[in-house]
Amino acid sequence: MNGLLKLDRLDIAILSHLQKDGRISNVHLADAVGLSPSPCLQRVKRLEAAGFITGYEAHINLAKITESVSVFTEVTLAGHRREDFRRFEQRLAQVSEIMECHVITGGYDYLLRFMTRSIEHYQQVIEGLLDDDIGIEKYFSYIVIKSPILKSSMPLQNLLGHQERAGDEESTVGR
Repeated sequence: MNGLLKLDRLDIAILSHLQKDGRISNVHLADAVGLSPSPCLQRVKRLEAAGFITGYEAHINLAKITESVSVFTEVTLAGHRREDFRRFEQRLAQVSEIMECHVITGGYDYLLRFMTRSIEHYQQVIEGLLDDDIGIEKYFSYIVIKSPILKSSMPLQNLLGHQERAGDEESTVGR
């Protein structure tokens, strides 16, 4: 199959249900997608082995534990050689407060999302990165005041829907 696994509508349904509830029992999952438990479990194990399912995690209500601040930060690097990006990314990988790091197009190089206990804590973290001299030319910070919409599951049917509308019952997805 040239390293490709064919995903059909049942695989997509399984993935959709699991990303919304990773603790769903196999019996309930099988019922939800219209399979008997044994074939459903085989599909889940195949999806795990192929790397489509990379883990299961709990979603924590951080506000019930402590106060926190989420900050988005745009970063522009002074240099744009491969080594400049590598050095920057290697240092960021060591910062536990960084929740996301995206290389993007537009007027800056990276979009980062920090989770800190306070604005002062964020300032300490960003100043530490500046002191490390890892090539930050400029940065802009955006403090999140409220997050009215937060989703952790992807709309798989919508993202893959164009393939089904075209009459294709299976989508080819690389590992």
